[in-house]
Amino acid sequence: MAEHRSMQRAALLDAARSLLSEGGTEALTFPALAERTGLARSSVYEYFRSRAAVVEELCEVDFPVWAAEVSAAMQGASTAEGKVEAYVRRQLTLVGDRRHRAVVAISASELDAGAREKIRAAHGSLVAMIVEALGEMGHEQPRLAAMLVQGVVDAAVRRIELGAAEEPGVIIEAAVSMALRGVGGLSVGDGPA
Repeated sequence: MAEHRSMQRAALLDAARSLLSEGGTEALTFPALAERTGLARSSVYEYFRSRAAVVEELCEVDFPVWAAEVSAAMQGASTAEGKVEAYVRRQLTLVGDRRHRAVVAISASELDAGAREKIRAAHGSLVAMIVEALGEMGHEQPRLAAMLVQGVVDAAVRRIELGAAEEPGVIIEAAVSMALRGVGGLSVGDGPA
């Protein structure tokens, strides 16, 4: 029985990823989850009390996998600059991944305070990955610099997700350049769209 419930829960989470990836938070409804999994709508409520509970569990399951991939990319770099570049580049190359798209599609305003705090803590652990590298690069306030680098990553994610005029590769290169060299590092042809 426990194995069956575990499999059903995993199927619901997979369906939720697909729905979020395809249509954002509006697409994540209990009727849609029921349809995707072949469960009765009332059965979905046996696993999750609300849409926010589905989102919270997705974050708990998917965010550590995403963070581990970013960490592994950083460990492959031999310099502080290389670590920062790997941090930015790996997050942005994950944008097309369903797990990442589901996490990005989540609107924190739908979540209760506890869920928002868990997500904030998870993001904080991600930002903490580059504090040391930024310190090695000479930043006087590496924690602040790390938060600003993550802001660049978040903006680039939104740009890619919106299907901007630029190719994703162009956005990724601009974000890496900005993270490493600031706005002075952009070439003349990289002006605003």
